[in-house]
Amino acid sequence: MSDRTRKLLFFASAAGFGAFLLWALAGLPRFGDYRGAYGRAINSLGVPARHVTDMATAINFDFRGFDTLGEEYILFVSVTGLALLLRRMRGEIEDAPLEFAPDRQVKPRGDCVGGLGLLLTGATNLFGLYIVVHAHLTPGGGFQGGAILGTACLLVYLAIGYRVFRTISPKSLMESAESIGAGGYAAIGIATLIASGAFLANCLPLGKTGNLFSGGTIPVINLAVGLEVAGGFILMFAEFLKTTRRPAESRKP
Repeated sequence: MSDRTRKLLFFASAAGFGAFLLWALAGLPRFGDYRGAYGRAINSLGVPARHVTDMATAINFDFRGFDTLGEEYILFVSVTGLALLLRRMRGEIEDAPLEFAPDRQVKPRGDCVGGLGLLLTGATNLFGLYIVVHAHLTPGGGFQGGAILGTACLLVYLAIGYRVFRTISPKSLMESAESIGAGGYAAIGIATLIASGAFLANCLPLGKTGNLFSGGTIPVINLAVGLEVAGGFILMFAEFLKTTRRPAESRKP
């Protein structure tokens, strides 16, 4: 397909997508005119029944906590499958890696990239921890916070290099974190089943609404999810980065 044909198809598709987007926006209810019956029901139940102020977290880890358990294991299985595939592919190289291509040279890291990366690493770590810890109070959650924490670790690679990235995120530790987080969710469910007679039914003090230590089992489950997601993302980044590496003995002097 020629470049001209591709551009014509792109602009035609973009124009069609833009028209549908504007049509959808024109049909939205006015600001403040909320018509979701289920949303109103959750808002009326979440605060008095679970003592949390973020209803999305209440839904994910309480009202439909069993579904979220399955979704968590989708990520766990995906990261495990990716690691198995990439680790096997590293021993099946048939052609030269792309980094050997004569017209593809990796430029050295600039000072601005390194300095900005280091600054963002600390801020991103703090933000990720905040999102995980306060998920039952403010928008966020273990999945979002875990992804941010994993990204913070990737910033170390961009700012300093691969060796430091691997030093601060050893594979055994990240694998343990992902496994403990994934298993912890199920373990909490079994513990609540024994304590209260229902899987994932709260059996801890609910605390005062708005406080950090409130929500019963919801923050505990959220921490397990954050641990699993952060470990899974870092493992995934490490596997991808490792496919671009080559042994030191194979490098040119």
